[in-house]
Amino acid sequence: QVQLVESGGGLAQPGGPLRLSCAASGFTFSKYAMSWARQAPGPGKGLEWVSGINSDGRGTYYADSVKGRFTISRDNAKNTLYLQMNSLKPEDTALYFCAKAERPIIVIPGLDQEYDLWGQGTQVTVSS
Repeated sequence: QVQLVESGGGLAQPGGPLRLSCAASGFTFSKYAMSWARQAPGPGKGLEWVSGINSDGRGTYYADSVKGRFTISRDNAKNTLYLQMNSLKPEDTALYFCAKAERPIIVIPGLDQEYDLWGQGTQVTVSS
């Protein structure tokens, strides 16, 4: 079955860490770039691209809002994508999704890149 399954979300303290995982199955994970995106709660909150990584893991890209705090990585042997989140802020509270790009590289860092498979999301809440 072709799918992406996120995990690792939960409640985190402001300033604390959290690590998200995205398990891929049903396709050759190592051939495709991957990204994380998030959707914050509340009206008018659209999907925000967070970070992307090329198929070989050598190119990584970040939104300005998370640069320096989040680190994207992948383990192609385990078919798993990760997002290490440090120095979390309340504004990082959102439903986090992983997405499979249609290409091996991130051509456009953002949602204009074409993605053809999305996970169901994992909730991250940052609160004291």
